[in-house]
Amino acid sequence: MSYLHFARPTIDEDMIACITETLRSLQLASGPHVLAFEKALSQYFAGRPVRVFTSATAAMEVAFQILGIGLGDEVITPAMTFFSVGNMITKAGAKTVFVDCDLVSRNIDLDQVERAITPRTKAIVPTHFSGLPCDMDRLYAIAAHHKLRVVEDAALAIGSSWKGKKIGSFGDMVTFSFHPNKNMTSIEGGATVFANAQEAKRAEALRFHGIFPLADRSRDVDFPGGKFNLPDVNASLGLAQLGRLDAWCAKRRELVDKYFATFKTDPPCVLPARAWPGEPEGHSWNMFCVLLPLEHMTITRKQFRDEMERRGIGTGMSYEAMHLTTLYRNMGHREGEFPNTERIARETVTLPLFPAMTLADVERVCAACAEIIAGSAK
Repeated sequence: MSYLHFARPTIDEDMIACITETLRSLQLASGPHVLAFEKALSQYFAGRPVRVFTSATAAMEVAFQILGIGLGDEVITPAMTFFSVGNMITKAGAKTVFVDCDLVSRNIDLDQVERAITPRTKAIVPTHFSGLPCDMDRLYAIAAHHKLRVVEDAALAIGSSWKGKKIGSFGDMVTFSFHPNKNMTSIEGGATVFANAQEAKRAEALRFHGIFPLADRSRDVDFPGGKFNLPDVNASLGLAQLGRLDAWCAKRRELVDKYFATFKTDPPCVLPARAWPGEPEGHSWNMFCVLLPLEHMTITRKQFRDEMERRGIGTGMSYEAMHLTTLYRNMGHREGEFPNTERIARETVTLPLFPAMTLADVERVCAACAEIIAGSAK
């Protein structure tokens, strides 16, 4: 039986041909494919300005630079998020203010966000966990009331929607990832959708050393920008992938429906949240993460994952608790601060989910999980 990865990009011959054509053009750095990719993404996001980067991490770093976030500022974000979010807040020189998340949706606890706001708060950075949007109406109401900026970590959420509108087609700054384990890929890459055309223009300079042109065709720098411009090779693949995105998201939803119909263990796992009521296409399902009933099992999570591996099934782990990393422990954070985040970090396992999977693959995963958990039940 073939090995089943927990995530895998879809690359067909037409996409390989696009990359080959770009290589033969000898236009390898940012060029016409980057412009075309940004235009297509803008159309996908209701005409809003888009700029692409080498990664979603770079996109977030530039977003913080545009907002002038730095020493003395505070940025609120969930402790249940990928390392890049906390890293970029700290790198900007600001204080990372963590809040907890909901146990099932894994999304930011907006009650705690409101309580965490101080005169130094400058922005909120929510993560749309696994592609499920957080409560966008309430998020932006809080931001508007306190005059705060929002940088959405939508790395997992391209193809998701809120009340019929694509995530990224409204709101403030919205960052996306095109890493190979995301719903579409540009090999590596990311993008930011802007609400403000001037801020999008500023991002062009900041992603390329901070350089801007002068009237005499020489150049100048007024900020120490980075080197985050996306190569044309990457953009050519991203452009080809974007045309397939919605179909791939539909396939992911079909596979997830099968997971929910089939996944049964004794003792039971905590399954992820489905889409918001009345929003069947609101969740793009980048990941399917379950919480193992470890307190009722005689094996550890690592042993569970090893058993899955022995059955030829790959798994992941999304995510560790950001506040319990060495970086933030050194700043004084400890266990017990955010119970839901810490439980998720202890128990979470990411199961296989990608468009090339079959319904039989889902049945195979479900059967393996049930067998391992039943065999290790206390």
